[in-house]
Amino acid sequence: MSKKKKIIILLAILSCILLAFFGEQSYSKYISEITGSGTAEIAKWEFLVNGTTEQIQNIKLASLYDRATVATDKIAPGTKGDFSIVIDTTNAEVRVGYSIKFENETTKPTNLKFKYKDHVCNNLSELEEFLTGHINSDDRFKTLTFKIEWEWPFETGSTPEEKASNNKIDTQEAQSIENYSFDVVVTGTQMMPQ
Repeated sequence: MSKKKKIIILLAILSCILLAFFGEQSYSKYISEITGSGTAEIAKWEFLVNGTTEQIQNIKLASLYDRATVATDKIAPGTKGDFSIVIDTTNAEVRVGYSIKFENETTKPTNLKFKYKDHVCNNLSELEEFLTGHINSDDRFKTLTFKIEWEWPFETGSTPEEKASNNKIDTQEAQSIENYSFDVVVTGTQMMPQ
């Protein structure tokens, strides 16, 4: 092979290599890459009970009655009062389920009753049934107030016999029960979005 042919073949190979390189370069100029990022803001959680994040508070009925009826810090037949539990989810951005439970109850006077709305309850366990529910993240009002009334009636019963029997119970319990108190435990839980 002549020197001239070798140069032509070498130039042809070099041209093919250059054409392949520049062809690839022109092809890559038509490839686009678009990048972005995924973000998600986390919904806030805040659950307040009576204005604080504490979930347990002790209720002593002796400090919550109409003081004109009996000596200071005492309860007896004929006394009544109320206490409120306020749940606030204003700053929560999720659906919140709530429940109010009562724990560490000391001996309750038998004839003492609790009332929430139209529900009269003989004990705290009955009352708990009416103190559960949820607050949606888009509810207009996200603060709930549970006003719970209590009363130890002066006389309990509808017949003279029932009244006499209950008076005896009240007298015995007034002699044996020194203090009646219980803890309120309010629990808030995020619920599954709907």
